[in-house]
Amino acid sequence: MRRICSALGCSTLVLLLLIHFTPLTRWWARALAGDWTDSTGDTLIVLSSEIEADGVLGPSSYLRALYAVRAWRERPFRSIIVTGGRSGAAPQALGDALRDFLVANGVPREIIHAENLAKSTRENALFVKPMVEQDAGKIVLLTSDYHMFRARRAFEKAGIHVVPRPIPDVLKRSNRIINRWPSFWTLLSETVKIGYYSWKRWL
Repeated sequence: MRRICSALGCSTLVLLLLIHFTPLTRWWARALAGDWTDSTGDTLIVLSSEIEADGVLGPSSYLRALYAVRAWRERPFRSIIVTGGRSGAAPQALGDALRDFLVANGVPREIIHAENLAKSTRENALFVKPMVEQDAGKIVLLTSDYHMFRARRAFEKAGIHVVPRPIPDVLKRSNRIINRWPSFWTLLSETVKIGYYSWKRWL
């Protein structure tokens, strides 16, 4: 038993050192992000992540909304679709919260279309599909670096061809050593979800 505990202790120490003092989380996030592009197009789809109980966007949702504003300012899209349903006790759906953030930062309300029922990446794709079946043009998908691998494939599986536009989420957080442990768990959780989606044939 002591040998087992000793082995576990050493393994945990090695893992902690790898996470905090090597580029492990950055490599992992880069691998999940895939090709890094700042693609422009006709329709921008922005995926939500989390929202606080008081209706304020959570960290990943905020970053996605922020980079969506910057993408629009760089070269305006003809339309923007924001997607995400209600979560917990939040007073509004994530799609509506994203839309309000974009409008508050200068994006015209009339070009933003909110999908506010989806509660998973698969549902994001399925519920957005009817919104892009006519005259969507070139579709650009914006989401976090760690989420792009699963999101892009879920949309393609649903029959929506998208051009990826990942944003630095874990890559940005990992710049500080103190954030590398939670970043590791974000990446591990996402990798488990990729496995589950693959098993369900949703990718």
